[in-house]
Amino acid sequence: MEVNRDEAERCIDIATTALTNNQTDKAVRFLEKAQRLFPTEKARALLDLIAKNGFNPGNHSGRPSDGPGPRQRSPAHETAKSYTSDQLDAVKKIKQCKDFYEILGVKKDASEEDLKKSYRKLALKFHPDKNQAPGATEAFKAIGNAYACLSNSDKRKHYDQCGEEKRHPSRQGQTDGDFQADISPEDLFNMFFGGGFPGSNIHVHRNGRYQRPAGQQGQQREGGFALFVQLLPIVILVVVSALSQMMVSAAPYSLSFRLSVGHTHKRYTESLRVPYYVGDTFAREYQGLNLKSVERSVEDDYISNLRNNCWKEKQQKEGLLYRARLLINRHTPR
Repeated sequence: MEVNRDEAERCIDIATTALTNNQTDKAVRFLEKAQRLFPTEKARALLDLIAKNGFNPGNHSGRPSDGPGPRQRSPAHETAKSYTSDQLDAVKKIKQCKDFYEILGVKKDASEEDLKKSYRKLALKFHPDKNQAPGATEAFKAIGNAYACLSNSDKRKHYDQCGEEKRHPSRQGQTDGDFQADISPEDLFNMFFGGGFPGSNIHVHRNGRYQRPAGQQGQQREGGFALFVQLLPIVILVVVSALSQMMVSAAPYSLSFRLSVGHTHKRYTESLRVPYYVGDTFAREYQGLNLKSVERSVEDDYISNLRNNCWKEKQQKEGLLYRARLLINRHTPR
């Protein structure tokens, strides 16, 4: 779907970075996710390249599964987690925050859109797969709890009124009392970045114990509504596609010769001289303003087709460029 194109491009960027870091299995996961969101020639070309080189998901070395390669690394080196000093400083900064607003880096009058933007940026930065510095997991949980609270208008109001005694969200990645999140930070992350909505096994932490939220039936209804919202774009796409087919079949013209519907007489629009085909009765039924309206539609369709073809060619070109760059990087000595 068109709305998923940006997210698919982001997944492709992550996959490309993973390939350069010899993380083939991670690259495959994100490329497959990109294809599910918005199929592109670029992602397909990368997947084909990985498959042709004989990579397998368990092979982190970035080399074919069989064949000679560079000297094997020691087990201690393979299992060691690497992180930068900037990542460690960022984790320490999150742990030193005194309230949710400071964790997300927003003002107290921040809008819902500001909260979303800040959460997206921080969640990607501190996710355990991205940041392996000590304490990163706790920081990631604190960020999720902060957003879960502030994105809910009722919880945010209560949080603003509670005073300073309960504002220690960064301590061990948890919050105090009523500010414990109703959803795990990982489930929240998945909701934002394509992992889907969490299941019905969510528990709320109260008085040191995990309990199911009250009103289970109400929660199931919310889950059903959430699923409906998630599937709504697909439903809309199917409906629009069906309507488009109906409109195309009922159109008095086509851009190509179509004997099956009787569009066999070639004409040209008066403005752009775009060729199109009509039936035997077209000249009698469409004259004056009606004819001009039809020809505007013809020209709009023609321009739209040109744009789509240009976009497809661009995607194919980018896919070939990605394949060439990867091949160059693979064969360039380090």
